[in-house]
Amino acid sequence: MSAKLSTSQVEHYRREGYLVRNQPVFPPGRFDALKSRFEVLLDQWTSQGISKSPEHMDVPHFWDPALFDWLLDDTVLDLVEPLIGPDIVLWASHFLCKPPAVGKRVPWHEDSAYWRGRLEPMEVVTIWLAIDPSTPANGCMQVIPRTHSNGYSDYEKVADPGRQVFDTEIKKGSFDEGNAVNCVLAPNECSFHNGRLIHGSAANTGAMRRCGYTMRYMPATVKHLGAPPFEIYLARGKDRAGNRYGEPGKLNKAWTDQHPNGQPAGH
Repeated sequence: MSAKLSTSQVEHYRREGYLVRNQPVFPPGRFDALKSRFEVLLDQWTSQGISKSPEHMDVPHFWDPALFDWLLDDTVLDLVEPLIGPDIVLWASHFLCKPPAVGKRVPWHEDSAYWRGRLEPMEVVTIWLAIDPSTPANGCMQVIPRTHSNGYSDYEKVADPGRQVFDTEIKKGSFDEGNAVNCVLAPNECSFHNGRLIHGSAANTGAMRRCGYTMRYMPATVKHLGAPPFEIYLARGKDRAGNRYGEPGKLNKAWTDQHPNGQPAGH
């Protein structure tokens, strides 16, 4: 059977808004296959001359259906279920790859701010799976514990937007950056964070690449208010909100037709 979160881990997630789990997620062969799949996608991204840096490999499962093999794996869903219940929807995924020396900073933000008006209620858990080692030296994710009660802070424009993944961030002074916690992970380990939690990461100025795969899920009681070609997928259990679902394992052709020269910068 797949491993599940302990009661204390679930309580930590609910109280703090995040959880770092320094245990392997997938069996070694399964993880190696996912990393190999990412390397293929990264090579395609760079060889096609896509103008956006690899931090912007958003919703790759729309254009590479092979990723559903991991996104819908019982190993992952068994970790998610204690946090959001047995009826699970795949909301999105994202390879956030920071190349060595030039990897961009991710400004302080809440995921919910980018998804406002698309989900009701706003209830999403993200699994941040480390593809590479993730440490302070290469720009690991940082979280501000217990900031997940609202999810809609005030934002301002960032300085030097060319070096940032997003062009806005939460206004300085809105929270105490001194409370930041580094999510340090070895490959195949993961963290979890609530969609309303304040988080970000420094630029990668080190010599080692830092890539994570975010796998995002919501309970099937959440209503998706977005429109095609963005698709969501029923991962486990039953629909509880009257949503329309895509077919897992199939290319989202409407999406790829709309974005033929690379994926848009997203979250």
